[in-house]
Amino acid sequence: MMKYKGYIGHVEYDNDAKIFHGEVIGLSDIITFQGKSVDELEQAFKDSIDDYLNWCQKRGEKPEKTFSGTFNLRIPPELHAKLASQAKTMGISLNSYVTEQLRHVVA
Repeated sequence: MMKYKGYIGHVEYDNDAKIFHGEVIGLSDIITFQGKSVDELEQAFKDSIDDYLNWCQKRGEKPEKTFSGTFNLRIPPELHAKLASQAKTMGISLNSYVTEQLRHVVA
């Protein structure tokens, strides 16, 4: 994972082409980059972000930001009730309870 100016890049290596390629994640706009070395990849990532920001500025558009920390999740009502009950039992908000459970899962 790469970070620059609040944007996050995901990188993969193509063994056949012998090249790293990446994409900025968390946007509806598509921003890609590639390089044959780590230094080249890092520079291409930064250049792609800077190009995107300049492009937005020239068009008078506000650039998208990655991962605001808010997302909608649809779950069955029964699960919603169970989660709310657990959170109440622990004396915390439903949001805090779900956040802690998700942290545990991805740790």
